[in-house]
Amino acid sequence: MGAEMREDCDTSSMKEQIVDHLQQVNQGIQHFLSSLETESYCLLGNLEELKAKIEQTQTVAASFYLNCYLSPYTEKYLEISTCIQHLSSQRHGALIVIEREEPLETLISAGNRIGADLTFPLLESIFYPGNPLHDGAVLVRGETIVSASNVLPVSGIEAGNKKLGTRHRAAIGLTEACDALVLVVSEETGRVSFAVGGTLFPITTSSSIV
Repeated sequence: MGAEMREDCDTSSMKEQIVDHLQQVNQGIQHFLSSLETESYCLLGNLEELKAKIEQTQTVAASFYLNCYLSPYTEKYLEISTCIQHLSSQRHGALIVIEREEPLETLISAGNRIGADLTFPLLESIFYPGNPLHDGAVLVRGETIVSASNVLPVSGIEAGNKKLGTRHRAAIGLTEACDALVLVVSEETGRVSFAVGGTLFPITTSSSIV
């Protein structure tokens, strides 16, 4: 019951943040519309500020919807969230695949079999630098860590764009081919994203909520 209450509080708080961000965006738009009546007003600089607010809104909303995507397919989504928070704060790169309706055996190159109950200390330890299993993706099915060091199909999208690393393109690549959800932690920045339906979304961690 305590965990459920915390979850409800977290969900409510995140919804409030989304509403607050949307209200700020709306206020900014209304201000720009009224200011356009003044010929001398230049809104270019303010548009950058509005763009930043919209990006912040997307990030918070993505965090909220991540739990919505995860909860029907694993009861361990809080453990996954805790693990992601720790990995992000330490800038330990990670790639976590959550299997949903479609089986993934034919889409990934299998790594090392784990077959263990999912706990955040175990999941976190797999991605600890120097662990021989840390390179590659972990496959989660329900409440089980099925395997580690799996190789995912890499998307050709923006292959020449240095901003998208191999992990991110692998997350996109797999989700272009199936309904899996893939979590990515950047080892360079600690930023967290998730891919679903071939699209990558940034999400908030405890150190990045604004």
